[in-house]
Amino acid sequence: MNEIIERITESAVRDPKGICYQNGSEQRTYQELIQESDRIANLLQGKFLPKKSPIIIYGGQQFEMLVMFLGAIKAGHPYIPVDDASDPSRIIQINSVAHPALVLNWSEVEDFNIDTPMVSKAEIEEAMHSDNNIYDSALSIGDKDNFYIIFTSGTTGTPKGVQITTHNLLDFVDWACAEFDYDNNHELMLQAPFSFDLSVFDIYPGLVSGSTLDIVDKDTTKNFGKLENAILNSNFDTWISTPSFFEMCLLFRNFNHENVQNLHKFIFCGEELTHATAQKLLKRFPKAKLYNTYGPTENTVAITSVQITPEFLVKYDRLPIGYIKGNMHHFLDNAVNEANGYQTGELLVSGPDVSKGYLNNPQQTERAFEEIDDRIYYHTGDMVSESGDGMLFYKGRTDFQIKMHGYRIELEEIDSLLGNLSQVKQSCTVPLYNNKKQVSKIIAHIVLENEFKELNQQQLNLQIKEELKKTTMDYMIPNVLEFVETLPISSNGKIDRKALMGKVNA
Repeated sequence: MNEIIERITESAVRDPKGICYQNGSEQRTYQELIQESDRIANLLQGKFLPKKSPIIIYGGQQFEMLVMFLGAIKAGHPYIPVDDASDPSRIIQINSVAHPALVLNWSEVEDFNIDTPMVSKAEIEEAMHSDNNIYDSALSIGDKDNFYIIFTSGTTGTPKGVQITTHNLLDFVDWACAEFDYDNNHELMLQAPFSFDLSVFDIYPGLVSGSTLDIVDKDTTKNFGKLENAILNSNFDTWISTPSFFEMCLLFRNFNHENVQNLHKFIFCGEELTHATAQKLLKRFPKAKLYNTYGPTENTVAITSVQITPEFLVKYDRLPIGYIKGNMHHFLDNAVNEANGYQTGELLVSGPDVSKGYLNNPQQTERAFEEIDDRIYYHTGDMVSESGDGMLFYKGRTDFQIKMHGYRIELEEIDSLLGNLSQVKQSCTVPLYNNKKQVSKIIAHIVLENEFKELNQQQLNLQIKEELKKTTMDYMIPNVLEFVETLPISSNGKIDRKALMGKVNA
């Protein structure tokens, strides 16, 4: 049997009536998870699909999705999660790349306009409530086999399917359980869509340790009143999200330690945690532990961690992303020495969490994964600085680096500098290109802190630019400051810079 499945089964044996899934008033037990996933494994093995062939699992954040994930692994098939809120063309794109053997469809959609055979929601429901629970565990997904395949956003060109094996996932799970003290007394907030690998931060460390996954689903997230009610009346003790989602929840006046007393641990991943966000969090939750983590999908969720304390806020303007896991190798490509003794370059990583590459895409795999000294290194595309003792600091994406008037400029560095100003709640900086495809202007989209929203915008403009001059090179000061109510957020809960770039250059 697959080792992840074995360990989740052990959680169920220890406490069969323990709650593994909670969404509002709906509660489901570990026993139900194991029993129903056995039945899905039986259903899938009865279809005699090609060995180890991937299957698409389409739906939202329902309990049944977890059942199907585990059922697929038990039956011997890696799964590809596709969110039912994604663009209809997405499943067509993914299908054309992945060539799955089957689609398990937990939705009301009747036709995806693809040739792949589909199992309807009614057939899945019938299987889950049947007595047919016998399957051959010798056929289950093995240690080196793909466990899941997560497709990247695909905002430019064809989406890439990142292959994560059982071995990759086990290494992440063991690290996360130890690093963040997961156990069966924990209730973890699970807000990320299941098609976004941030959800894995909850799902597998949570289930192997016997925790409760407490879902904040899309319907709740979209409704401000409903979300406020869900957050303020929650029982979760561990918060896992992108910083952008947390920033949105800071609008709730009573979101603090006095009113949400169970909440004592925050884990952030998926995008940069700003100094301003961390400061607000520790002010509202002074007794909480705050962790900043980092990791690309290709490195299995996260590979660095650091606890951010008040001392860190005093010491650093731009917060560190932490120390890399002890069993990983890394180096900085084309590294340059900084004045403070740090080195800065593109992060390359090797180790047990590194993906074997992109599904059915040898060209992109060859471009991103490279053998160096008998190890496979993944080119993250992330610029980082490293201190003498190995502390890493995120500096921005190599693909968000622009050139203007001969200067190389990191857009995310400008956002970081803006974020340190008292007036700025959030910002996202993008380039404006001229007809020669050269950057002609830098435009910063800024969400103001509430107390500054009524001020004269022209004065604010001058004030912000004057303050930036104290810490920023002239060539990095945005030409245009655009004050907005909100920034676009992608389905994965991150600020959508590419959407803003498209809008500005339309």
